[in-house]
Amino acid sequence: MLSPFLAYFNVIFSSFPHRSLVTGNSFASLHFEFLLGTSTISRIVRHTCQVIWEQLREMVMPQPKVDDWLRIAEGFNLSAQFPNCLGAMDGKHIRVKKPPHSGSRFFNYKHFFSIVLMAVADSNYKFIMVDIGAYGSTADARIFGASRMGERLRANQLAIPESRRLPGSACPPAPFVFVADEGFALTNHVMRPFLKWGLDVRRHIYNYRLTRARRYVECAFGILSSKWRVFLSSIQMDPENATWVIQACVVLHNFTRIHEASSSVDLDDFPTTTVLGLDRTLHRRPCTAGIEVRELFADYFLSPEGSLPWQRDAIRGSV
Repeated sequence: MLSPFLAYFNVIFSSFPHRSLVTGNSFASLHFEFLLGTSTISRIVRHTCQVIWEQLREMVMPQPKVDDWLRIAEGFNLSAQFPNCLGAMDGKHIRVKKPPHSGSRFFNYKHFFSIVLMAVADSNYKFIMVDIGAYGSTADARIFGASRMGERLRANQLAIPESRRLPGSACPPAPFVFVADEGFALTNHVMRPFLKWGLDVRRHIYNYRLTRARRYVECAFGILSSKWRVFLSSIQMDPENATWVIQACVVLHNFTRIHEASSSVDLDDFPTTTVLGLDRTLHRRPCTAGIEVRELFADYFLSPEGSLPWQRDAIRGSV
């Protein structure tokens, strides 16, 4: 089943679509290298990316079932010591040229034009779910809320496992959650850090433990950008075509993560955003259920069953 696609994959990636994604070469430079018109190159790259996405999506990024979620949660518990975690969630701004007559819709808070790759990653740096193409000016919480995965989460259509007790704990069962930064709303299935003001030891430890799990998605973005260098400069396409390029790179990223012989990554090679930074969602009230779940995790991380030997040393100087 895989062989016909791999044969086609080898053919199409032996020429300029491969050069465009891997090296980030512009269509203008490819025009001189292959003696083809830029419009022809654009159509071929778009068609190639569509084929890659359509052929690989179900193979390397299928919709998780209950057993899949449980395996992902076990991975986070083993690698990040954050139990009941289904994925690390964040948005990445992909630089694009300003679309004509778009005003400031694509202009983000980092002061460049972009579309957003909203993603959930597992502890193996693979993308579980993605939403691509939102305006760069839109906040992460709004993008996630309007995305298909956000809608399915609210409608309880993601096959999320039933709540379970945290390992070794006698406390009430805790729901399975996604970890995110302060740009997301706190709900019973989305955990974000406490605000930086008035933090005690318990809340500092919770923020530290959440950051250890959340940085897997940031590392996944780092691996994606380092392997597919088209992300290192502005994508010189309209947002629709740029979305196809990003989709292709996402599934190719998962494909290589699955098939590479070595999947070890040093987390210290990729910078992480501190959870003690300025909170950007002061206007957004967390739901009551989300507050209770976060308090449950905070209590567990300070308990004998859930604490780590080095966690107090890790937050030393922050308290």
